[in-house]
Amino acid sequence: MSVQQRKNRAVIIVNYEFHSRTESLSPRKGAKREADKLFKALSKLNYAVKLHYDQTAQEIEEIYQQESREEHGDCFVSILSSHGEEGAIYDCRGELVKLTRIFQMLSPQRCPVLAGKPKIFFIQACRGNKMDPGVWVETDSARPPADSFSHYLSIPDSTAVMFACSPGYSAFLNPLGSMFLQTLLEFLEGDERHLELARLMTRISWKVAFHCEAKGQYKGNKEMPCFVTNMVREVYPFSIQTTETGSL
Repeated sequence: MSVQQRKNRAVIIVNYEFHSRTESLSPRKGAKREADKLFKALSKLNYAVKLHYDQTAQEIEEIYQQESREEHGDCFVSILSSHGEEGAIYDCRGELVKLTRIFQMLSPQRCPVLAGKPKIFFIQACRGNKMDPGVWVETDSARPPADSFSHYLSIPDSTAVMFACSPGYSAFLNPLGSMFLQTLLEFLEGDERHLELARLMTRISWKVAFHCEAKGQYKGNKEMPCFVTNMVREVYPFSIQTTETGSL
C-alpha cells in the first residue's frame, strides 16, 4: 500500500489592527480580505494553509517554531502582511520582528525536515518611507546596490524572499488590497502559477512596476517589488491542478 504524500504547507500572517503605546500605526484596511482570498487560493492549490490575524512578536515566533516541528511536503510558503521597516515587520503591538529571526527558525539546524526543500516568503510591508514616482530607463544590466540585501545574506538554504517594494521605499495598500499581493493572487489563480519560481517572481515585479500605481493621497506613485533567492534548482511551487474548493 502506497504512503500518502504529505501536503505542502503554507502560513499566512496578517496584522491589520495595531495597539501600540509607542508607534502610531494606522489600521491596514483591505489586508484581512486580501489574506482570506490568498488562503482560499493556496488551499485550492492543495496546500495545508494556516491563517493568523493580529499576532504579537512572541506569537509569530511560536507559529514558526511550530512549523519547524511539523511534517512537511516538498515546499513551504509563507506570506507576511503588516507595517514594516527595512529588515523587519511590526507585530500587532507595534514591536518590530526581525525577518532574519523568522528565516533562521526554518534553517536546517532548527528544521531538518525542510533542509534542501524550497522555503518561499512573500512580504507585504514598507521598507522605509520614501515614495517612488517611477522612472523609465534603458540599460543592458541593472544591479541593486551592493548592500540592498545585506540583511538577508543569512537566509537558510533553498530559500527565496520576495518583497513588495525596494529597500527604503513604501509599499501601498488600500481597502481593495495591495498592488503586490493582489498580483500574486491573480497569478495563483491564473496560468502564471505554472511558471518556475524565479520567472513567476519576475513576472510579478513586471506587472506591479508597469501596470499598477497608487491611488488617493499618493496617486501616481509606483512600487518596485524585488526578490533574493539562493535556490540551486528550478522550483514549480504552484504548478498543480487546482481543487474545486479549499478547506480550513
